[in-house]
Amino acid sequence: MNNTRGFTLIEVLIAMSLLSLMMILLFSSLNIGAKSWQQGEEKIADVNEMAVIQQFFNTHLAHALPQWNDFDPEKERVFAFQGQKNAVQFVGAFPASAARSGLQLFKIVRKNSRNKSVVTVSVAPFFPLAENETVFEDEIELLSGVKQFELAYFGLNDETGEYQWQSEWVNKELQPRLIKIAIELEDGRYLPNIIVALRVDNTYSNIDLDSVPVDDTPETVDTSE
Repeated sequence: MNNTRGFTLIEVLIAMSLLSLMMILLFSSLNIGAKSWQQGEEKIADVNEMAVIQQFFNTHLAHALPQWNDFDPEKERVFAFQGQKNAVQFVGAFPASAARSGLQLFKIVRKNSRNKSVVTVSVAPFFPLAENETVFEDEIELLSGVKQFELAYFGLNDETGEYQWQSEWVNKELQPRLIKIAIELEDGRYLPNIIVALRVDNTYSNIDLDSVPVDDTPETVDTSE
């Protein structure tokens, strides 16, 4: 006589309930782990993006050259560096390894594009082009979804005769000593204020480019307020 006893219906239901609970806990743990991994990846991407932006300003602004636009003797010469609250232009150069050589005019501007606020960087040759030569200008989107992008310039105030921060730097004959950049994005991310030191002395005219020292690297200051 076979005395083997099978599971009762209650035991089967209890076993299935326990198995279902274990599966729910397992998949919940996997879901939490996947979300944590994704959030970590997004955080790293955000940090890297901000680091690239910070490095861009520290590199290019710090090497801005105090140049004059005095190519046409019949026109009044204009100092190349011009700074406003939401825009700045300056003359700089790419590294020797870059395919694009010669001095370039950089323009960094905050503007509205496709119903969003962006900060763009455009680069064009600083020297006038030869006759029938096409202007080669590049523009890229540096930041998107910008809530705040403000620039301030530290230098001699013509009205007070004192060194102080100013919201504009136009129609001057030298570069400011410092530039402060404040950036905040619409998603709540922001950078600590970037402060970059510029070269002020030894303004060079385009007729005397040979006097520009090649190895003169200005000091860059990166601090937060």
